[in-house]
Amino acid sequence: MTQVPLLGGDALMILLVQVAVVVAAALVLGRMAQRFGLPAIVGELTAGVLLGPSLLGAVAPAVQQYIFPPDASQQHLLDAIGQVGILLLVGLSAAQLDTGFLRRRATVVGGVATGAFVLPLVLGVGIGLVVPESFHGPEASPAVFAAFLGVALSVSAIPVIAKTLAELTLLHRNVGQLTLASGAVDDALGWLMLSGLSAVATVGLRADRLALTIVVAVALVPVAWFVVRPLAGRVLDRLASSEYPAGVIPAAVILIIGGAAATQALELEAVLGAFVAGLALGGTHARLLAPLRTVVFSVLAPLFLATAGLRVDLTVLARADVFWAAMAILVLAIVGKFVGAYVGARLVRLERWEALALGAGLNARGAVEIVIAMIGLSLGVLTTESYTVVVLVAVVTSVLAPPLLRATMARVDATVEEESRRELDEEWDPHAARPQPVADASSTTDRSGRQGMSPDAGAPGA
Repeated sequence: MTQVPLLGGDALMILLVQVAVVVAAALVLGRMAQRFGLPAIVGELTAGVLLGPSLLGAVAPAVQQYIFPPDASQQHLLDAIGQVGILLLVGLSAAQLDTGFLRRRATVVGGVATGAFVLPLVLGVGIGLVVPESFHGPEASPAVFAAFLGVALSVSAIPVIAKTLAELTLLHRNVGQLTLASGAVDDALGWLMLSGLSAVATVGLRADRLALTIVVAVALVPVAWFVVRPLAGRVLDRLASSEYPAGVIPAAVILIIGGAAATQALELEAVLGAFVAGLALGGTHARLLAPLRTVVFSVLAPLFLATAGLRVDLTVLARADVFWAAMAILVLAIVGKFVGAYVGARLVRLERWEALALGAGLNARGAVEIVIAMIGLSLGVLTTESYTVVVLVAVVTSVLAPPLLRATMARVDATVEEESRRELDEEWDPHAARPQPVADASSTTDRSGRQGMSPDAGAPGA
């Protein structure tokens, strides 16, 4: 039996320094973002950009290369930790979805998700066909690159949306739930298309491979709901009532990571499996899982978000052709998602401010678009220029989403149903701020027949 060498002392030391530096930068910049009225995630997304070649690499290249040496095996160690963090974040975010509410509003979710996916996809493919050739990776035809860019612009970032909604205390709101569900549909469609495009980029177009991918993806949700969910529920119930209730945490981790591994083995993206596993986990035993949620949201997720920025090189924007192409892609990404979500929401008869809030929330591309960009770079579909532009879109849209959400949600009346849902959210995060009570003498009924607060009473958690 061949002996596998242990991780070298130097490699371990560098990894530990990297983790400490990245988490510290994400913490500091996250707190700075909060001082300016933005969620911490805005600073976490930019931490890696500042530690990469865009700033630290330009000001102190020797320091930057010492902390982040250009060695693939060393970089993969940090990437692996970040990947575990993002998978757990996706799974825990999915577990907080109110599936009963979403089943009742399936038509609304379908309308919003369709509009928010199709229009950015069309605009992304269109501009992907006319951008400079320097954007095309060495392994991609113009058509594959254009389709890849379209997918990157059409997704919404469930991890970023969830973290933003949590920090703004909006996860319990109906718009928050609809945003997460619509984003989940868009991301599922995006992962499906990405799986097909990855196959085309590596082995060429094969109808049997594509058909198998679609069949497997469609079967995931019913299998998770009717098979995995009951089994997981029994295991978690038994652990919660045993002498070792803390065992709920490793069981939840096993379920989420196992789901991610299963979809990766089926040649689908691991993030899709983590999300479906989170749906199977459901909102049960939320208080027992609160410590895991705290670690994931405050340490592992920021580590991933900051790590992704290390590959961004903003100096490429100094070239005029790259700069103007980047601005065009950024504008189309924002307008396409906003208009698509708004039109889809209005077609299913949501009110104007709810539709605007959905457009604002779904615009956050963050982690998912960054993951797609990293996949595109590894497949040779993207170059450094196009990777930087895609990550730039992810950062800017994630920066814009919180203030737009805060402004639009201030006009959306709160409901009694949302207050009951808030109680579950407080089990997930016992330190969450408690807003004013929803039901009081100033409550009114809006045009859709929902009980809410009068406009001058304020919107809790807005």
